Amino acid sequence: MTATGTTGTTSTTVPTGTTGTYGQSTEARNLQWLLGNLVEEVPGVRSVAVVSSDGLLLLSSDPEPPAGPGSDGAAGPRGPRGSSADLATIVSGIGSLTVGAARLMEGGGVKQTMVAMEEGSVFVMSISDGSLLGVHATPDCDMSVVAYHMALFVGRAGHVLTPEVRSELREAMESYR
Repeated sequence: MTATGTTGTTSTTVPTGTTGTYGQSTEARNLQWLLGNLVEEVPGVRSVAVVSSDGLLLLSSDPEPPAGPGSDGAAGPRGPRGSSADLATIVSGIGSLTVGAARLMEGGGVKQTMVAMEEGSVFVMSISDGSLLGVHATPDCDMSVVAYHMALFVGRAGHVLTPEVRSELREAMESYR
């Protein structure tokens, strides 16, 4: 995997089926890496969630669970545990609502939805097979920058988010609960 400059240009070469650390495939680790970059590199992004077509959280910007016995259970630097689970619920609902609205209005497929609020914004973008990327951002974020980086994520993640990888990510999220 290589990253160049600050333009967001990243190329990934993923050997299919390769298993990496913690028993996760290279594809799953690459998706987590891409999600981490989205959170860390885009100003104003608070949390990010990738949701499957059936509303299940696949990836999250929540910190990993405590390291085991003796850990203090404190949340990491990105926010309290659960914020991405809440975001996933919201993203799934917004996705369902906008797909229904597009059907009624004969508007075709929904590409992106944005909800601007006084204290922040929520962006939802289609990935593939009904999967969705959701971002919760600060009220002063540059919406075009957030949307641009979401589109980059979707472009890179869409072909990697196969049924096998979605299943692996679901299992990993289930084990965190």
